[in-house]
Amino acid sequence: MSREYNGKLEGLNFIKSGKVRDIYDAGENLVFVASDRISAFDVIMNEPIQGKGEILATISTFWFNNTKSIIQNHLISDQVSDYPEEFHQYSDVLSGRSMLVKKCKVLPVECIVRGYVAGSGWKEYQKSQTICGIKLPAGLQEFEKLPEPIFTPSTKADEGHDENISFEQMCEILGEKLANEVKEMAIAVYKFGAEYLEKNGLILADTKFEFGKNENDELILIDEVMTPDSSRFWLKSEYAPGKLQYNFDKQVLRDYLESIDWNKQPPPPVLPKEIIEKTLDKYKEALNLIVR
Repeated sequence: MSREYNGKLEGLNFIKSGKVRDIYDAGENLVFVASDRISAFDVIMNEPIQGKGEILATISTFWFNNTKSIIQNHLISDQVSDYPEEFHQYSDVLSGRSMLVKKCKVLPVECIVRGYVAGSGWKEYQKSQTICGIKLPAGLQEFEKLPEPIFTPSTKADEGHDENISFEQMCEILGEKLANEVKEMAIAVYKFGAEYLEKNGLILADTKFEFGKNENDELILIDEVMTPDSSRFWLKSEYAPGKLQYNFDKQVLRDYLESIDWNKQPPPPVLPKEIIEKTLDKYKEALNLIVR
């Protein structure tokens, strides 16, 4: 396990922080560092989940290396020895939780692929028999598998909630040709991941991708891929439509936060040690089922 990472490594060109990742300039490239921060309801908790960053980085690296036959991606290396020299002094911190990636033009949309009726999709389906405006068959139960995976884009918000948009709105943002290419690639990567995971006893209910354009104006997969932070995983052996699923994401944390008197606004509440440990256990379990 790498040494604890608290952000802002001295002497490096820090660019920005997201909810989980920190980004450093590495000349022609970037270094992404997965921290142990965890957010829920768009609020970053005060307590880290020690080891979570390494789990996320390991899973993303695995998928980047195994989806290159479908689409190229921004990963160059996850070995600190391949990074520019100024990063080597932090090898014990960066090893296992970082990656050297290509700079690219990031597309301003989140790309969500859903294979099952769950979460906000289930709430909308109950009202209108649609998910993100897409008409679906009548009579579906909560957590039921869809006839085919559906593509439901959203806007990207640096703060607050992303907002769902229609595919037509995405075409207006990206242009029809690029929007169709993104949709096709997102569904292809989802199907590859879902098929692979099913053999390992996991169901990939839905997931979120990000894409960019490289220096040759080619579409590439970026950010993170099919991790517990960007996906909904269920245990296949326990799966049945209409009942709660055995999941591998932040649901332990969300359930705890729902159970206490907190208004879902900063500052976050103090997390009990038990909740931190149970959340980490879920991430570890997901890692062991994904990376094989």
